[in-house]
Amino acid sequence: MGGEVGSFLLVWVSAVALLCYCHKIGQLTHKGTTRLLAILPVVCIFLVMPLGILSLSLRAITSFFLCWLATFKLLLFVFDQGPLSSNPPLSLPHFVAFACFPIKIQQDPAPTVSPHDQELVNVDDNQDLEKLVNAEDRDTPSQKIAPKGLKSHLNYALKFLLLVIFGCIYTKEGYFHPKFILFLYVIHIYIGLELILAMFGALARACLGVELEPQFDEPYLSSSLQDFWGKRWNLMVTNILHPTVYSPIRSTFSRWFAKKWASLPAVMGTFLVSGLMHELIFHHIGRQMPKWEVTCFFLLHGFCLAIEIGIKREIKGTWGLPGVVAAPLVVGFVVVTAMWLFMPTVVRCKIDAEARMETIAFINFVEGVYIYLKDVFIDHNDHKF
Repeated sequence: MGGEVGSFLLVWVSAVALLCYCHKIGQLTHKGTTRLLAILPVVCIFLVMPLGILSLSLRAITSFFLCWLATFKLLLFVFDQGPLSSNPPLSLPHFVAFACFPIKIQQDPAPTVSPHDQELVNVDDNQDLEKLVNAEDRDTPSQKIAPKGLKSHLNYALKFLLLVIFGCIYTKEGYFHPKFILFLYVIHIYIGLELILAMFGALARACLGVELEPQFDEPYLSSSLQDFWGKRWNLMVTNILHPTVYSPIRSTFSRWFAKKWASLPAVMGTFLVSGLMHELIFHHIGRQMPKWEVTCFFLLHGFCLAIEIGIKREIKGTWGLPGVVAAPLVVGFVVVTAMWLFMPTVVRCKIDAEARMETIAFINFVEGVYIYLKDVFIDHNDHKF
């Protein structure tokens, strides 16, 4: 255990030192080539740093925070874009926190605009993917509501209770079909991610005194794939991929295609990069060469999303399934394809086994505390009589 904690601390102390260097570089250089050359070695180091951590769980968290969040934010910072660029410049503690952690400052909701006016919005603005790929289509009422702050404690408590129930099922998994257990792992990953990111978000909120947006917006209520990937699932990643991948590809293809159709190759490129970054994270976690199922999962969803966008543009968003019908179809498609293409990599990297052991260990710990307190209470009452 000491070696695991030691390796974790060493990596993060090094990461903070490198981010301090990047903060200083931002003060000494202007955006562009010079800053890129100065920061690019840090990006390359971040891509391999998680391999130095011994613990699987700590390696997974570090890989996501450094290899995905920090590297993409630093690349935006090179060109004075993204959350690390502001006027006045961020203080060093804010710079480090915003670079590493899933922190997104809550913005006031933008006023509602017509579909025609929204198409005229500058494509370089920091909007999410769904707003751009659906610029001409009217969103459902639920999509127009911007998430505000962290969710209620009851919301997180219910999801935590679900994890406890899953843990109880894992202890009796011999009585259940393997596909059902695999299905639970899919839900487990979502809830685990949301709780972990909410925990870091709450910590950042307490330390930095800023209002934050949640990273998930109840994805099981999605009315379409656009709604799922652009509005509800892992919003920090969506907001990072938009300016770093989606907008440049869309701008490039706009030279040869109509702007509304240029979004289709941009969607495919965004999902390709997302798939490759997931492969890198799984490589860090399992230390195994990729088999590319995860990339196929994201390419499949990118292709289906591109078809959905094309259909909506042809019918101009005049028809759609009711939410009570659309949500089960969308979530069912995501879950089934995840069990087919995503979960095999999770199993190979032993993430499912790690999550199961951690959940069971927590349940055993709670049971032990309960039995101890019960014995103490009974013993105390016996002495009273």
